[in-house]
Parts: sequence; structure tokens; C-alpha cells
Amino acid sequence: MYAIVRAGGRQEKVSVGDILLIDKIGQDGDSIDLTPLLVVDGSTVTSDASKLAKVSVKAEVLKSAKGPKITIMKYKNKTGYRKRQGHRQPLTQVKITSIDA
Repeated sequence: MYAIVRAGGRQEKVSVGDILLIDKIGQDGDSIDLTPLLVVDGSTVTSDASKLAKVSVKAEVLKSAKGPKITIMKYKNKTGYRKRQGHRQPLTQVKITSIDA
């Protein structure tokens, strides 16, 4: 059994026991509910909104993390203008604990 869920602005394919990185959400040890978009159980595919309202995908927050460093460089020719900036996206590592259909 697996589900397609909306997590952190993206769609992720998850099953019970999976560990994934999503955009920052919650604190360490929290339990969160993810919004299912599609559930596949063997040969049964559920995509109807009224049936998906009864489905719950629960996850546990394991720890906070940071994404890879991205370097932003701005430069203008012949003026001596240079600007350097870095960014690391805050992420959260979550473990899928249950998919109740």
C-alpha cells in the first residue's frame, strides 16, 4: 500500500516506514497529518475527493535539517559591483508511521 501526499509544496510517493525530507514543519517528536491525493492498495486506486477525506496519512517528525548550500552571485560589468549571498533551505526529516484507508 502506498499513497501520493502533498508535503512541502510537492507531491511525494510514500509508504509505511519511509523517511523523507520536506520543507520545515513542526518540532522534533511531533506527529503530523499529510494530505493524501491518491491511495493505491493492491489493485484498488482511490482518487475521489470524498473517499480521500476518510484517509489519513500520519507521520512523525524525526529531526530538523538543512539543504545544500546555494550560492547567489550578482555582478555588473565595469562598475565594480559584486554581491555574494548564500542560502540553505530549512528542511524536516519525517517518517511515515501509518496510512489508514
